[in-house]
Amino acid sequence: MTLFDSPAFEGHEGVHAFADEAAGLKCIIAVHSTARGPAAGGCRMWNYPSAEAALVDALRLSRAMSYKNAMADLALGGGKAVIIGDARTQKTPALFEAFGGAIEDVGGKYWTAEDVGVSPADLMHARKRTRYVAGLTGHPAASGDPSPVTAEGVFRGIKISVRRRLNRDLDGITVAIQGVGHVGAYLAQKLHAAGAKLVIADVNQDALRQVAEATGARIVTPGAIFDADAEVFAPCALGGAINADTLARLKAKVIAGGANNQLADPEVGRALFAQGILYAPDYVINGGGIINVAGEIRAIDQGEAFDPAWVEMKLDRLLQTLHEVMDRSLAEKRPTHEVANEIAKARISLAAQQKAAA
Repeated sequence: MTLFDSPAFEGHEGVHAFADEAAGLKCIIAVHSTARGPAAGGCRMWNYPSAEAALVDALRLSRAMSYKNAMADLALGGGKAVIIGDARTQKTPALFEAFGGAIEDVGGKYWTAEDVGVSPADLMHARKRTRYVAGLTGHPAASGDPSPVTAEGVFRGIKISVRRRLNRDLDGITVAIQGVGHVGAYLAQKLHAAGAKLVIADVNQDALRQVAEATGARIVTPGAIFDADAEVFAPCALGGAINADTLARLKAKVIAGGANNQLADPEVGRALFAQGILYAPDYVINGGGIINVAGEIRAIDQGEAFDPAWVEMKLDRLLQTLHEVMDRSLAEKRPTHEVANEIAKARISLAAQQKAAA
C-alpha cells in the first residue's frame, strides 16, 4: 500500500521525513490541515517496530490534532511529529537540535510541543534551531508543561460524563486508569482529591509506585486493567486501547481519558453506543494541553505574556462543546464519536472555504 492509498492519509496536506545520521534522528512530521491556522501538535518519541508503523501513527495523530484544535475553537490546524527511537536510551541534545532543524525546514507550517517520550527539557534543545516550539519555560510567553492542563480537562470531562451517565458525582466512583505518565499521574491526583477510588496500570513501575503511594490506588498488571471492576475506564497511554477484545472485558459505563485515538476503529465506537457505554471523544476531552500550547503560540505571535485566563476561557468553552456532542448523540441516537467527527469536519471545511475565498 502506498502513502496516498493509506486510510490514515485522508486529507493530509503534507508528510515530511527527516534523517540526520550523525545526530541519530529519524523523524516524520505530518501536517494534516492548515485551514484554521498553522498545524500544531506534540512530538512523540517511540521505539516503533517499523518505519511504516511510525508513519501510520503520525498520520492518525496529525488528523486527530486537526479535529482536536477545531473542537477547541483554536486558530490552529493539525499536525504531529514522531521520532523513531527509544526515549529511555537514545535521547541526546544533538538529536533534539536536529529535530529543531527539521521543524524549521517545514517553514512555519508546524508548531511542536511535548508528547509521549518527550519532555519540555528535550524541546529546549530543539528551540535552539527553530522558534516553532511551545510548552516551554523561561520566557514571558512560556506556558510550561501542558500535561497538567490536559489532566484538568480530562478530569472535568470525567465529572461531566459520570453525572450524565450515572447521575452522581465522583465520590466513591472507581476509575481504572491505563497509563500513569504525566497526564495519568496528574489525573489520578485530581480524582483522588474528589473522592474517587483508583485502579492503575503502567509498564513504568516507578510511576506506578509514586501514584499508588500518593493516592492509595490499587496496582494491576497492564493486561488486567481491562478487567477492573470500575465505573469509569480512563485510557491515558497509547492509542487503540478500546477494541473488540478489550471492549468485551470492560465493566465500565463511562470511557473518558487522556490518550489519543482510543478507539481501534469506528465500529468499536458504535458497539460502545449500542451497549449503553458513554464515550467522551478523546480529542474533545483531552484538548486542554493544546489549548495551553495555543496560549503560548498566541502570546509569542502577539509579543505578550502568557495569559492563563485565556486558557481557562477556552477550556470552559471546550467542555461546553463536550456537552453539545453528548446532547446531539442523545437526541439523534448516534454515537458520540460520529457526532464529534461531524462537528470537527464542518469547522475545518468552513475555515478552508473562508481561506480560499480570502
